[in-house]
This record gives sequence, C-alpha cells and structure tokens, in this order.
Amino acid sequence: MVSLPHPIQYQGSKRNLASDILKFFPHKVNRLVEPFTGTAAISIATAAKRISQNFWLNDLNKPLIELLELIVEKPHEIVNAYTNIWNEQHHDSINHYFEVRENFNKTNDPKLFLYLLARCVKGAVRYNSDGYFNQSPDKRRKGTQPEKMKKNIEGVSTLLKGKCKFTCLDYREVLAEVKTSDFVYIDPPYQGVCGNRDSRYFSGIHFDDFVLALEQLNRREVAFAISYDGRRGNKVFGNTLPWELGLRKIEIEVGRSSQATLLGKDEITVESLYLSPNLADGQLSDFASYISKSPNQLTSMGKHGQFSTVT
Repeated sequence: MVSLPHPIQYQGSKRNLASDILKFFPHKVNRLVEPFTGTAAISIATAAKRISQNFWLNDLNKPLIELLELIVEKPHEIVNAYTNIWNEQHHDSINHYFEVRENFNKTNDPKLFLYLLARCVKGAVRYNSDGYFNQSPDKRRKGTQPEKMKKNIEGVSTLLKGKCKFTCLDYREVLAEVKTSDFVYIDPPYQGVCGNRDSRYFSGIHFDDFVLALEQLNRREVAFAISYDGRRGNKVFGNTLPWELGLRKIEIEVGRSSQATLLGKDEITVESLYLSPNLADGQLSDFASYISKSPNQLTSMGKHGQFSTVT
C-alpha cells in the first residue's frame, strides 16, 4: 500500500499492518466501525482503498477522539495550534514539554495532546494511577516538524472529512448499536500487558465481558475482525479467544522484535487476527491467494484451534 498520512505516531497503532489486515476485509463495506479506534489507522487505510466511505470512530480516551475530530473536520485549526506550540519551544525545550504536559493534565485540551504525542518517548502513551498523562519527552528530538505534521493532517482530512461519527463510549455500547450492514474492526488494549488495567489506557477490558460481546455479535450476524493476542518467540501474550465463537485465527508475522534485538535475541513478533464466522466463510477462497502474495509469513488456524499452514 502507498504510504498513508498519519499525524500521530502512536505505539501499538496498526498503521504498519493495515495493508495485511485489509486483505481480510470485505471488498466493500457500508460502514466501518472501530470501537477502539486509537489513531484510526485502519479507517484511514480503508478510506484510501475505497472499501468504505462511512466510519464510526470511538475510543474511551476522550482527548484522543476530540483530537481525531479536529484533524478530520478542522485541519487548519489543529495545524495552526500545533505549529504555535511547536514554535514555542525555547532553549529549554524539555521544560517546555513538561509545561505543556501539566497544562494538558489540567485541561485535557486535544490541541496540547497532539504536541505531547509527537514529542513523547517512542510515541508511547502512558498514564499514572490518577489518569494523568505522565510520559516523558524524547530528549533527542523536538517532535514532528510543523510542515510534515500539516501534510499528514491535511491528508487524513482529505480521506475522512464529512464521513465520520465520533464518540467516546464504552466499547459494549458501540457494539450494541452496530447494524448487520456494518463491518466492525476491533483492536482492544493489548492484553499481553494490560490485564484489567494498563498505564497506556484508562482501563483494560475483562476477558469474559469481551467474549460475551462477541457472542452477541455472532447471534446478530454482524461481521467483524479482531486484532487480539500475539506472541514473540516462545512467549505468548494473552488468552486465546474460545473456539466456541467459531472464529478463524490468522497469524501475521510482523518481523524481528526490536526489543529482542536490543537484548541480543533473534525473536519474531507475530500478531493474531480473528475473523467472524460469516466473514471467514466468505473469505476462505481468498486465503491461499493472499498468502502466496504476502511478504509476511502467515498461518491459518482452524475454528477448533488446529494449525493448517497455507502455501
């Protein structure tokens, strides 16, 4: 896929896997719903591929959703705000960052949030136990240059403006409202590190509640795909979704883990994609053709958890 605009370099974003994930989407979707939208990487890619032109972006992180809405609907306003904040960096840019962070924690202003996301260490969002953003600045750089940020923001706005619904709801409220004509892409907090709470999120999700929500989607015959668990080397992250849901599990090889490399290990990171029964049944004929063309190694797992490598 051609390089797509992404104003927010968010750790955990699916922007680098979007082209692989989209291979398993229907060719056309009436509306794409993202209950855990994050930086909307999948919606951006879906719009660019013209799979859908109608989107519901939801995330429990309110400043993040408000920031996305500014980027999509009022690009010039957020570009000007970011440029002004970026240009305010003086000889003590580290102190400037902490001043902006303190102000953000008092106001939850999404314009301030963009600067923090662009400047913080590894684009990694972190919150303390009181829900305040507490990630440190990257001392080697001052954040995305304003001109580059402008280009990315305008690119996203061109793809999504006037096509989105923005909400800040619990994911279960969103799933309860989706229609059979929708396609739902679900990318919850990474359970390998979050459990019921992770410093990257206001709250995690409970496994049993999540499974129940998926059962209800199946009963209503809503098509969906889930990015959920994964593994690095021999280490598995999180619970595997139960076979009773009738999901087909796809494992996408992401590549060598940078963290493992730093530790002198040669470990490959693999992420899982689960397809709902109604989607999987219609897509099975596409699996082999996708895998033969994909630069990533991919393994298909049957509905009962048995591996079957497709070549």
